[in-house]
Amino acid sequence: EGLCDAFVSAGSTGAVMAAGLITLGRLPGVDRAGIGTILPTAKGGQVLVLDSGANMDARPQHLAQYAILGSVYAEVAMGIDHPRVGLLNVGAEEAKGNELTREAFPLLQTLPVNFQGNAEANQIHSGEFDVVVCDGFAGNVVLKHTEGLARALMSMIKAELMKGPVTTLGALLASGAFRRLQKTLDPQEYGGAPMLGINGVVVKCHGNSMAKGVFNGLQVAARAVAGGAIPEMQRRLGTMVGLAALNEE
Repeated sequence: EGLCDAFVSAGSTGAVMAAGLITLGRLPGVDRAGIGTILPTAKGGQVLVLDSGANMDARPQHLAQYAILGSVYAEVAMGIDHPRVGLLNVGAEEAKGNELTREAFPLLQTLPVNFQGNAEANQIHSGEFDVVVCDGFAGNVVLKHTEGLARALMSMIKAELMKGPVTTLGALLASGAFRRLQKTLDPQEYGGAPMLGINGVVVKCHGNSMAKGVFNGLQVAARAVAGGAIPEMQRRLGTMVGLAALNEE
């Protein structure tokens, strides 16, 4: 009805995506909406992984559309100038990967984005890329693995530091650094996942979000609206060279 500028929810991911698509529809030129997940990098920045679970059986044109959507979102909502876009793959060479990535690579080269080539999984958190595009299956594996590894590492470090008086003292002296690291790895610090490709700002917070997570989710939505994410995505998609080639037959 146009009564609000954005929608934020910590409810069912599938329900939020379905409601957004049914109510708002897709952006012109987008075949499948995707879920963008923001992850921390070793250089203190952030990287947007898209898609992280909405479209399990993506086609090359879907990954090309994600590159446009992710690049615009990184610019207007994350404040990254000329974001570096990578295609998640098993190697850096253009010929690497499966049929999907090999066909998507030349498409991404034609887009009005700063495409930097293939991104291996160990480069997601290195800070070499600002946007990494992939199908929803691979993206969800990356997301769940990252969350699990972060929890496991924190538990392992804590267990090692508590093994003796010397290491325990060291842990107390370094407690501030550990708190900052834990904050960096906390999903609630990033607010929520933007559902990109929907014709409106829709943000999905983590299902177990507390007040901080919901607050940060509202902040994510507000930045996207203030930066004009949807109009810019519409403009960029509309001016793409060979847009028809990216649409499903």
